[in-house]
Amino acid sequence: MRTLVLNAGYEPLAVVSFKRALVLVMNQKATVIERVEDDPVWAASGFYDRPAVIILSRYVRLPMSRRVPVTRRGVLRRDNHRCGYCGKAASTIDHVLPRSRGGAASWENLVACCLRCNNVKSDRTPQEMRWELRFAPRPPRGGAWTVRGAERSDPCWEPYLALAA
Repeated sequence: MRTLVLNAGYEPLAVVSFKRALVLVMNQKATVIERVEDDPVWAASGFYDRPAVIILSRYVRLPMSRRVPVTRRGVLRRDNHRCGYCGKAASTIDHVLPRSRGGAASWENLVACCLRCNNVKSDRTPQEMRWELRFAPRPPRGGAWTVRGAERSDPCWEPYLALAA
């Protein structure tokens, strides 16, 4: 069981184990907002409700540029595992401007791509192939992207993750 940790300003910070969340609550560094009541945690002194969402008592400063790192898995997830050129199921990623021509490994230059389109396109640009991208690639936004571990979110986290979007 995992717990969503919110900053004092209700912005999502991280996802931690329920044990870590209980330690934060016991040390009065956090307060429980949402709990899982049907699955209590037993201790020598009794039982506690398992926390689903906690909020920190003090505000934690974060760096301004909290950019999501570019990864193959992230590009596929951003594009919903669909090819940026034909819309079929994608299993690879493609540089829109090929690396051989100075294309960077950035969110704006990478798209999910099916194997067929990736092989046909090779080291050419979409303009040279007379292909059109189905969407303009851009960096992902939202709480599920900036909070590590929130990609498999619990349904009770949705209102808090939506605040960060």
